[in-house]
Amino acid sequence: MDKVVINSYEEFEKLLGQQIGVSEWLEVSQERINQFADATLDHQWIHVDVERAKVESPFKSTIVHGYLTLSLLPYFWNQIIEVNNLKMMVNYGMDKMKFGQAVLSGQRIRMTADLHSLVNLRGTAKAEIKFAIEIEGQKKKALEGIATFLYYFN
Repeated sequence: MDKVVINSYEEFEKLLGQQIGVSEWLEVSQERINQFADATLDHQWIHVDVERAKVESPFKSTIVHGYLTLSLLPYFWNQIIEVNNLKMMVNYGMDKMKFGQAVLSGQRIRMTADLHSLVNLRGTAKAEIKFAIEIEGQKKKALEGIATFLYYFN
């Protein structure tokens, strides 16, 4: 799916209630998991000890940190949409977030995004994006929720 380009609030408004787009697949490698563990000081064995996870984990593999999955939203979002004529964009909040299924090391994930709501706040657009992180080949989502962004248009 091609990246959606938005140049104004009015163009954004036309997407209300629709799917905005779908990102590319991204493999979450053990190296990325280990780097995230180092950055967040979360070295729980279920994430970083490959040999122990093969034996003791119900998943028989290490799993991606839930917050690593969440932290990939901006990366995926930038593949889906480009909003022009902005002073800035600010993350405003997250709602109804639910981790539905663990992502195993080496699996590929992507994001789907729908424009759930849009409010014009005098030059600022408050956009609520309903998102889902899918795991390739799985029906159950890894993560679902609503991300709220403030777009300050020029």
